[in-house]
Formats: sequence, C-alpha cells, structure tokens
Amino acid sequence: MSTGSRTTTALDGGHARVDGDHAPSGGPHARVDLTVDAADENRARWAVVDTWTLVRRELTHYRRQPVMILWQLGFPIISVLLYGYVFSGAMKPPGGESGGYRDFLMAGMFVMTMSFGFMNTAAAVVAGASKGVIDRFRSMPMEPAAVVAGRGVADLLVACAELAILAATALAMGWRSGGGLTATVGAFGLLLLLRFSLIWVGVWLGLLVPSPEAAGGLYAVAFPLTMISSIFVPTGSMPGWLGTVASWNPISSTGTAARELFGNPVARDGSWIQDHALLMAVVWPLAITAVFLPLAARRFRQLGR
Repeated sequence: MSTGSRTTTALDGGHARVDGDHAPSGGPHARVDLTVDAADENRARWAVVDTWTLVRRELTHYRRQPVMILWQLGFPIISVLLYGYVFSGAMKPPGGESGGYRDFLMAGMFVMTMSFGFMNTAAAVVAGASKGVIDRFRSMPMEPAAVVAGRGVADLLVACAELAILAATALAMGWRSGGGLTATVGAFGLLLLLRFSLIWVGVWLGLLVPSPEAAGGLYAVAFPLTMISSIFVPTGSMPGWLGTVASWNPISSTGTAARELFGNPVARDGSWIQDHALLMAVVWPLAITAVFLPLAARRFRQLGR
C-alpha cells in the first residue's frame, strides 16, 4: 500500500519494521542492532504512511464516483432550504419573530449534518467488508490500525467540506455569526469534534452489521437521535419527560453551545445540562470516543480470527 518494501524481524518479543533496502545480512543468525524506541518509531512512521495512503484511496472514490459527492454534499443544502424556507414561517425562535427562525435553525442544521455523517461511515465500512476489501488489507504488509484510522481521517475531511458548503449556503440565506472570529471557529471546532466521535460509532456499526442491506436499518437509530433534541425546537416546548431526554442528548449540547458561540438565539429551560452546554459539548464527544473507538478496534481485530 505504501512506497518502499518492508520486512519484519523479531525484537525482544515484539516486532520492528525496517526498509527492505536496509534488511539485515550475514546469514540466518544475524541480529539487528535496533533499540525498542527505534523500532517503535519506525512502526509509527509506517502507520502514518499507511493511514495517508488509505485516506487518498477513500478520497479517490469521490473523484471517480461523482454521485457520492452529490448525495453527501447535496443533502445538507436541500435540508437547509427545506427547513429554512418551508417551515420557518410556522416556527418562532425563543424571544424572536418567525423570520428569525433561520438564525435559530442554522446551528441545529450544522449539528444534524455532522450527526447523520456516521451513517455514511457505517455504509462505507460495511460495503468494504462485504466486498472483501478489509480482508485484502489484512493480507498486505501494513499496519492494521491504519485501516480504521484512514477511514476516520477521510470522513473528517469530507465533514470539513460539508460544513464549508453548508456555511456558504447559510450565508447566502442571510444567516450571520455574531460571535466574532474566535467564537465562530470554536463553534465549528465543536461540530467537527462531534463528527469525529461519531465516526467511531459508524465504524463499529459498519463492522457489526452483516450486509449493506442491513445497514439501511441504521436510519432507525439516526432519526430519533437527531429529532429528539433541540435542533429544530426548544426542549421546553416538549412534554416534561421528553424535554429532559432531549436536553441530555449529546447533540443538543453541541447545538446549544454552537448557538451561544455563533451569537444566535438560545432556548433556556433552566436545566443543568443546558446551562453547561459548552462544557458538555466537549465532554460528550470525548466520552463517545472513549467508548466506541476501543469497540471499533476490538471488532476489527475479531474479524481476522
């Protein structure tokens, strides 16, 4: 997968990778004078090279299959236009008139796009597994962790493109961020942090479901996750128990924190989780990553047994 040949040699019970051009010579009993630190550094270098190779492979798919770009990048635009114009006349943001609903909505649309992204991750992973791509990767001299890491980095780059296109669409509709440059960059950083954490949920689910057809059923998870939140309406407008569930949805914390940083209307219900939305917009993604990244890695290892 990457340039240059590699060979593996035993080293104190571990493994070290060295370039084929510098392979040890002198017979079968020759020893390689490498320290453990040097071996680890060499392995880490190849892991980075393998990861970048797989990132380039994933991004090449978008160039060769333009339909994927139209769907993944076109869906956010259609969603913004639909919710922003069709529903805005009947919706009122907290403390504002109906015309200001788009200011309240936009942060939620950013969050929804990042949340639905895990479906694309899961679909890509299960498609690769069903076609035997992952098995072929296992037969190559490459770092196993690069398969998962390459998927994550590629999806994060696509998420950046989605956010850029969505933000351009929002600006064309008249939305503005009043929070200043630093706050605006921070809001987009929180959105990407949420997407980063959900990548590992998508990888885990993609390795778990048996077929691409079964992956379609994951929408039953995605829709409640996004709808039962503060993306479209304030949680205070919901029945008490449902409002509590929506407030503690990690997506709601990111949405509320983004609205605060963007200087957009924010709905307050007096709950602790909403009063500390900025803190929880960091804590929730870190907790999700801490749970699902190891699960995804373990599931990947189990497939090879």
